[in-house]
Amino acid sequence: MTKLFAAIVATTALVSPALAQDKIEEFRIGVLGGENAQDRMTSNECYRAKAEDLLGVPVKLFTPADYDGVIQGLLGGTIDMAWLGASAYAKTYLTDPDAVEPVMVKTNVDKSYGYYSVGFARKDSGITSLDDMKGKVFAFGDPNSTSGYLIPSIEIPVATGASMESGDYFGEVKFVGGHEQTIVAVANGDVDAGVTWADGMGAWEDGYNSGALRKASDAGLVDMNQMVEIWKSKPIPEGPIVLRKELPERVKLDITTLTASLPYMDADCAYNFMAGEALGFQPINHDAYISIIEARKSKM
Repeated sequence: MTKLFAAIVATTALVSPALAQDKIEEFRIGVLGGENAQDRMTSNECYRAKAEDLLGVPVKLFTPADYDGVIQGLLGGTIDMAWLGASAYAKTYLTDPDAVEPVMVKTNVDKSYGYYSVGFARKDSGITSLDDMKGKVFAFGDPNSTSGYLIPSIEIPVATGASMESGDYFGEVKFVGGHEQTIVAVANGDVDAGVTWADGMGAWEDGYNSGALRKASDAGLVDMNQMVEIWKSKPIPEGPIVLRKELPERVKLDITTLTASLPYMDADCAYNFMAGEALGFQPINHDAYISIIEARKSKM
């Protein structure tokens, strides 16, 4: 923690008086899809309030229906900050390299910043692996999701020897809108299996330590004892918190400091914001996402 704040203090020294005096009228935070809009507002409200107190201007949350709504808001300058998935960052960067910059990334309890795309099914379905999914319905979240589509669309065809097209290996491949929607669809038996994200640490019965499964389990949307893991990706770099590059440097510094301090300021707020148990946040930059950018290019 000491090194992190030393870096922040060093950054402060580099902010020129002119930049430090720059003002903003409001600050707008975009929240990716993946759960219903009200739950997204609730999970991020404590962070919004702290940012508003710190910046001294109104801070507003925006919850577009899909990932692309946040991406377009960042590109168009109507959203100032977002916690993107790695694939969403890749799309933003490939569209306009000067639009945003990564500043922080969530850190797991083991100090890593990776996570996994996890395939899962109902335990009573008899499905235990991708071998059992031939001819069945597989659900994905959003085309701009890293764990909810990009990585599975690359790794699963290697495992099955077939494409992701409906009818090739799976009976149907369908998008259901986001992580929460995928989890609910599998739990309700509307689809045979789906993919979502998790840190892969802790107990399966808890939905792991953090991620969409943990959040859904905490909310009572799913009983993890009734679910079974059927596939897991290779480690994926956690998506970055990004800020619009044109923001005043003082604002960037304040928001970066707030994010780094959150677990120490308010543990409950951090738990909600981070979707479960995690160590906190650490600085990150563009170089961490080059492999995901290349993967995204390969799908274009």
